[in-house]
Amino acid sequence: MRIVVICPHFAPDTAPTGTVMTRIVAELADRGHELHVVSSLPWYREHAVEDGWTGRLVRRQTTDWGSISRIHPFPAADKANLLRRAIAFIAFSIIAVPVALTAGGRPRRVDAVLAMSPPLTLGGVGALVARLRSGRAVFNIQDVFPDAAVRTGAITNRRVIAAAERLERLTYRLSDTVTVLSEDLRDNVSAKMPAERRDDVAVIANFVDTDLITPGPRDNAYRREHDLSGTVAMYAGNVGFSQSLDTVIEAARQLDDITFVINGDGAARERLEHQADGLPNVRFVGYQAPDRLAEVLAAADIHLVPLRAGLGSVSVPSKTYTALAAARPVIAAVDPGTAIDRLVTDTACGICVAPDDTEALVGALRELAGDPERQRRLGESGRAWAVDHASPAAVGEAYERVLSRRPVNPRSSR
Repeated sequence: MRIVVICPHFAPDTAPTGTVMTRIVAELADRGHELHVVSSLPWYREHAVEDGWTGRLVRRQTTDWGSISRIHPFPAADKANLLRRAIAFIAFSIIAVPVALTAGGRPRRVDAVLAMSPPLTLGGVGALVARLRSGRAVFNIQDVFPDAAVRTGAITNRRVIAAAERLERLTYRLSDTVTVLSEDLRDNVSAKMPAERRDDVAVIANFVDTDLITPGPRDNAYRREHDLSGTVAMYAGNVGFSQSLDTVIEAARQLDDITFVINGDGAARERLEHQADGLPNVRFVGYQAPDRLAEVLAAADIHLVPLRAGLGSVSVPSKTYTALAAARPVIAAVDPGTAIDRLVTDTACGICVAPDDTEALVGALRELAGDPERQRRLGESGRAWAVDHASPAAVGEAYERVLSRRPVNPRSSR
């Protein structure tokens, strides 16, 4: 197949969604497909285009499996400025249309276009390019927008919410298939589609590279570099408003015998650092190079997966999978009955507590921190699940099936 991929991040960018799409492309390329990626210049780490990539609006390169076209992302230095970020997403999406139409040479037929959200605007770009290039439109959703932004309070203007919801539903209708990460997300998205289209929502979980992320010793260079000792509880990922990290800071006030590490950057970090001021057992560490990920994860005894109440049905934290691959137990503060709650419970790889509940989080930390043998058992169970069920090869095969599926709806015929 000839496939156009439209995504907000791609290697060497460090965003988690970039890591996901980079590996999906690699798996599809290994299966013999021709791929043309349209993404942004690397910018995620500092919310500014990285050195060596500036100076051009669009950069193109040829690869063994196709090509990569990178567009200026118009990054906002103020990560919390949602209006500025929205304008940047729209500008990026507008430029992505002609770039995607010519990706791989002059306009010619493609078999499929795979577009990733967020941002939601890329779904419309993917649908338009698919129609103009006579291919299938597949819309990959990592987080359901605007639901996630509304439930965190990031968007409160009713007109903005209504407009985003109309765009969301239109994009689903224009796509031949919508892929989501869990059954919860499928229920959410399916409810917004016509009854006859609800089978066009497919669940494909994100993967974890169990060859790259392997169990390692807890006493390693990362621990020494950041002066970590005793029991370490870590949050490793985007420091945003969807994560209930304020409860982690409050737990640290009550548990001075545990060192808490928040490894990552994001819009909420400055506020959290102010909240943690004066707490000697809280460390903030910026993003690490991808080749250090296994070492970072191994440095923790316990990994934290906090998600604000109400977000379990619209977001699936991929950090859960990496912690399991590292053979470390997790404490997940998530909505009961949602994907991560079921995974942790069924796999016996950690403890689940109610979201936004500091006392429940403190209780779980006390229970697990005092039992190294239980930590080991839970970690081994999580590692076994990751190896058996979350391989990149399995995910690549699932995307291949969706991308090669022939349209069955009259709306989809070309």
